[in-house]
Amino acid sequence: MSHIIAPSILSANFLALEKDIKMVNDSQAGWLHVDIMDGVFVPNISFGMNIVKQIKKVSTKPLDVHLMIVNPDKYLEEFKRAGANILSVHYEACNHLHRTLDGIRNLDMKTGVAINPHTPISVLEDIISETDVVCMMSVNPGFGGQSFIENTYQKIEQLKELIYKRGSSTAIEVDGGVNIGNYEKLLACGADVLVAGNAVFSAENPAQMINKLSEPVLNYTTV
Repeated sequence: MSHIIAPSILSANFLALEKDIKMVNDSQAGWLHVDIMDGVFVPNISFGMNIVKQIKKVSTKPLDVHLMIVNPDKYLEEFKRAGANILSVHYEACNHLHRTLDGIRNLDMKTGVAINPHTPISVLEDIISETDVVCMMSVNPGFGGQSFIENTYQKIEQLKELIYKRGSSTAIEVDGGVNIGNYEKLLACGADVLVAGNAVFSAENPAQMINKLSEPVLNYTTV
């Protein structure tokens, strides 16, 4: 399976949001990544369901909605109505993760579980077959433009091994600090989806950057 680039709208120009979304529409991006922050689970506030609804009216790409909020179960139906296609909740925010994933699946959305950089891969052992996507945070969540955490490479390899052992088809998504300098190594380690925010929207030619990150990696070795 070829990998997916999911530009993060959090890094877009909010005064020209429609223009930036249409740029993503015309690019080789596979998904559009939408970060929802509540100022409680993470120390930042982004936007809510109404903005997601407006994004959905313009975007032709599936909306990959990442909930960085407390009590995500309260809002599953609202994000479905807003237009989410993939809905990721944080392991750290869910007391009953199986139930939450069932709720997402029953609303006909792809299920996602996000984990913070300090959270070990082992916590996913009991739910890896229940989720379509694991969103691995490679920065501390809350703000765009942060530096990539190098231990992410090892965690991707550990997660890939767990997926293989369980015979799961779960995709590995990496979110935070993805750029032209590390995307090849991330893919070689086993990543399937790369969330790119600052690398795309601060580029001189964002569409060209998306297309570059979308290119297949040939003969790359992590050794």
